[in-house]
Amino acid sequence: MFENDKRVVMTLDAGGTNLVFTAIQGNKQIIEPIRYPSEPNDLQKCLNVIAKGFEDVKAALNVEPVAISFAFPGPADYAHGVIGDLPNFPSFRGGVALGGFLEEKFGIPVFINNDGSLFAYGEALGGLLPYINGKLKEAGSLKTYKNLLGLTFGTGFGAGAVIDGHLIIGDNNCGGDIWCFRNKKFPGKIIEESVSIRAAIRVYKEKAGITGECNLTPKDIFDIAEGTKEGNRQAAIDSFAEMGEMAGDAVAQAITIVDGIVAIGGGLTGAAKYILPSMIKEMGSNFGTFAGDSFPRMQFTPYNLEDEKECATFLSASDTMVPIPGSTKQVKYNSIRQIGVGLSKLGTSQAICIGAYAFALASIDSK
Repeated sequence: MFENDKRVVMTLDAGGTNLVFTAIQGNKQIIEPIRYPSEPNDLQKCLNVIAKGFEDVKAALNVEPVAISFAFPGPADYAHGVIGDLPNFPSFRGGVALGGFLEEKFGIPVFINNDGSLFAYGEALGGLLPYINGKLKEAGSLKTYKNLLGLTFGTGFGAGAVIDGHLIIGDNNCGGDIWCFRNKKFPGKIIEESVSIRAAIRVYKEKAGITGECNLTPKDIFDIAEGTKEGNRQAAIDSFAEMGEMAGDAVAQAITIVDGIVAIGGGLTGAAKYILPSMIKEMGSNFGTFAGDSFPRMQFTPYNLEDEKECATFLSASDTMVPIPGSTKQVKYNSIRQIGVGLSKLGTSQAICIGAYAFALASIDSK
């Protein structure tokens, strides 16, 4: 969409520990990332670091940037650039006008959104969605997907939705949110309690019978599942499989509205070989009626695009032609309804940056 655009946008990947600044031009990063500690406990220090980061980026450019665009944790009123009470940034309380602060300082438009939404936008414009459409074209298929649900598995369970090229923001800046869906296993809890880093550790401890403190990371649990680190291997495998099942329940509900490709990113995707099979199984499960009828819970069949055989089946599906009654003509009949679930083709951070870049330019152009 903006691959050949010469405009430059300064971006930021904001975390509770580090802030990583860079600049994008034509969907490509054009300077080396600049890193600073986040200073989440002191608002003035945090604002100073954010300002310095963008000042350093601007100094490294040989053209004037047209905007600043980046992902920042919520809750927030992204449309007005106001950040709310953040768990990972204790100093942000009562509403902090971060967008206005940066606009005053740099004199250019500032766009802020959540990472799940910008990840989805990046994957829809330059990642998994065009990749799959390209593969379908190579296979001789006439099918083109226009919609995408983007998911991030990491510290939390992020999400964003893109419909026919348009990022869904929502009237309350909550469009595409999935983290607060009902938890299948614990109906009184949010789904993020079962799809996150803390979930992987909690479930492994439960299944391995570990009580008390545990210093394991999800990478440790993955290594245990792979058999390269000492531990309860089956408990490690089962912890990721349970995460896939829980995620699959939430995604099956969300994707029914979006009806498109599902792109997955985030730090936990390194364990995708254990997560995706149970996720696809849950998405493809059946529901019933009081009359005893059974129906697939979704109106389309999900395929794991990371599985060679499933991906081949997905790509080989084709439309049929049916005759028009009383005529010699035929019409195309899309009798096979399916979606694909695959990993990010850009990498999470890059997808967010490209999403931020496109969001800024699309917003500028619309005005």
